[in-house]
Amino acid sequence: MSQKYIAPSLLASDFANLQRDIEMINGSKADWFHVDIMDGLFVPNISFGMPVFEAITRHTQKFVDVHLMIVDPDRFVEDFAKLGANSITVHYEACTHLHRILQVIKQAGVKTGVALNPHTPVHALREVIGMIDMVCIMSVNPGFGGQTFIENTYNKIAELKELILAKNATTLIEIDGGVTDLNARKLFKTGADVLVSGSFIFKSKDPLETIENLKLRSSK
Repeated sequence: MSQKYIAPSLLASDFANLQRDIEMINGSKADWFHVDIMDGLFVPNISFGMPVFEAITRHTQKFVDVHLMIVDPDRFVEDFAKLGANSITVHYEACTHLHRILQVIKQAGVKTGVALNPHTPVHALREVIGMIDMVCIMSVNPGFGGQTFIENTYNKIAELKELILAKNATTLIEIDGGVTDLNARKLFKTGADVLVSGSFIFKSKDPLETIENLKLRSSK
């Protein structure tokens, strides 16, 4: 069985105690940090900017997965790569020239990612799947934490897995939104490789235990 990853989303952390929450993830069973960058245009919310992201990466000790929920993401790819991103995910819906921006991300020396909103079909990536290190399937509408999981996500995972295998690609499948200990095992079994979880982790009584329980769901 291929390796499975848990990626706590810092969007749900306590911004007034950001370093404390980063250190908690460093010491947890989590594999990655997931950092959502929102501009208030592509999604109706604003999150971290460059100075805060730079401060975050001074303390992270694990893989940093950056999710750009912004318009014109190509303007900022090199900046985020220089500031410590290990993977940069752009939204299919925000990229007029997706092939070109994937080239830019690769040239910046980081992993390539493409996110699909709930209404965007998997087959939209057919021509570029070989260039994509990870596809992020949004299992909620992007912009806010704490939303209810969209059940059709399982069908999209299965369809995406078929496309990846048909194209002999090595693309990982990431699920972002509404992930809990109730659906984590099924998501992994359906074909997901990475689970992003925010509110479920940070609003729990014991985030360390919650992360460990999610990680346990990755084993059969």
